[in-house]
Amino acid sequence: MSNSKRYLYLIVGTIALLFAGTVYAWSILKVPLAQNFGWTVPQLTVNFTLTMSFFCLGGILGSLLNKKIGLRNTLIISAILSGAGFIFTSFLSGSSISMLYVWYGIICGLGIGIAYNNIISTVNQWFLDKKGFSSGVLLMGYGASSLIIGSIAAKTIANANFGWRNTYLSIGICLFIVLFACALILKTRVFDNTNKTADTAALQVKDYTLAEMLKSLSFWKALLVITFLAACGNTVISIAKDISLASGLAETLAVTMVGVLSVCNGLGRIICGLIFDKFGCKKTMIYADVLTIIAGIVILVAVMNSSVILCIAGLCIVGLSFGCCPTISAAFIADFFGKKNYNLNYSVFNLNLLIASLIASLESYLLAVSGGYTVPFLVLISLAIVALGITLSIKKA
Repeated sequence: MSNSKRYLYLIVGTIALLFAGTVYAWSILKVPLAQNFGWTVPQLTVNFTLTMSFFCLGGILGSLLNKKIGLRNTLIISAILSGAGFIFTSFLSGSSISMLYVWYGIICGLGIGIAYNNIISTVNQWFLDKKGFSSGVLLMGYGASSLIIGSIAAKTIANANFGWRNTYLSIGICLFIVLFACALILKTRVFDNTNKTADTAALQVKDYTLAEMLKSLSFWKALLVITFLAACGNTVISIAKDISLASGLAETLAVTMVGVLSVCNGLGRIICGLIFDKFGCKKTMIYADVLTIIAGIVILVAVMNSSVILCIAGLCIVGLSFGCCPTISAAFIADFFGKKNYNLNYSVFNLNLLIASLIASLESYLLAVSGGYTVPFLVLISLAIVALGITLSIKKA
């Protein structure tokens, strides 16, 4: 396989994930539904929780489908489900929110989960010598979706001549086309261990079955580390504008900082991938842990002293540190547990997203109850410190 061919796969996978990540622009896409149908914040929050849940389940289902019917057919199914989810949401009448849960939360969540897991695992097969870089680029595309596609959606929704229904319809059609094209282009790598290549060393990692991986203490330690770090990132991202305002930033700058945080998140994924390839898994995890601790401390000091500069710095660091989580997850599974069962093993590891979301929700509750940022951020800093301690004890099984 020539470099040009594998880089074509990387570009195609990144574009596909850029569109697939639109599902995460929920903070923008939910606005017209609340305005037109009167659905409340708690009702719409349930929908995003469903989306996250079925996204994780879709990853597991996708890995099983890939084994049974192959990559191309699996990605075509994901294209149909993802496209249908958005298209049918555009026709909602507002009579029952349950149909939103079905089309966006369940159908679209499943479709995106199937695509996400299979695209990352397939492309990474071609970059065993640069799995950190490959994971970082793919996940940068996925993370940038809210900023790029979300911004476009916000404008089309606000356009009276286009509106939210055409926005949802257009996203659904584009998503179907892009994922269908991805299904036709991407190919699973067939390994020939008799042919020694530049990434021969990567092939020597023992291939663990799911059961064997679940018996590994390293798996559970890494799961806790990524869960704690992701919870810290999720919490800050969900209240980034509020933190900015509390630190003395003007309304416009506070809104801008939410976008800057997303950019740093995307950059963090690539930077983390490069560090992973150069220094290995453990040092990369230590880097992410330390960065998260620093971010929590800087933001807490910024809020306590109404420091605009420290707030900006803290949010940028959060973006960089949070960007490490998906990149480390994708590269860690391949590095520790091999390529053969990567698809399924990686999808199971991604269940950390659900736990991290739950912790972030509890943090939001703690913020409301305590009436300030001190207690919630002390908890977040503590989680990051615990994550660092766990990371230091991780060893290959």
